[in-house]
Amino acid sequence: MEIVIINEAKDKSIYRYKKDYLTILNNACKVLNKHQDYSLSVIFVTPQRIHEINREYRNIDRSTDVISFALQDDDSNIFVQEEQNELGDIFINVQAIRDQAKEYGHSLRREACFLFCHGLLHLMGYDHMTKEDEKEMFTLQDVILNEVVRRKI
Repeated sequence: MEIVIINEAKDKSIYRYKKDYLTILNNACKVLNKHQDYSLSVIFVTPQRIHEINREYRNIDRSTDVISFALQDDDSNIFVQEEQNELGDIFINVQAIRDQAKEYGHSLRREACFLFCHGLLHLMGYDHMTKEDEKEMFTLQDVILNEVVRRKI
């Protein structure tokens, strides 16, 4: 398993989450019964940058907390070899980690891990477009995350 971290936001605090992210990736593979050796990138960005990405790729003119781009969803990427198992990229808004942790009463670690897990599940084909899909995805998030960092109740 490999996670490449790119720190476009120049926020040194994000590196502390890499070990948690590897644990979450391994937990997700166990829970979802996936046995490949996956790799992915996590790009930490500013609110302005994620706003640009959201506008350009999703036609939504606002900032957001996390955006995922799955390689297997992109039929134009014919050069990706199956044995590499590259999942894609997760863009995380560093300011959203702080703001949402405060808003939801989570630790920074819990929020950073939640956003990564949410993005990872999107890379693995999950979404929350319907109530049923949302329930399934959010239940998986809790199962995968609770072993790493529990939500405050």
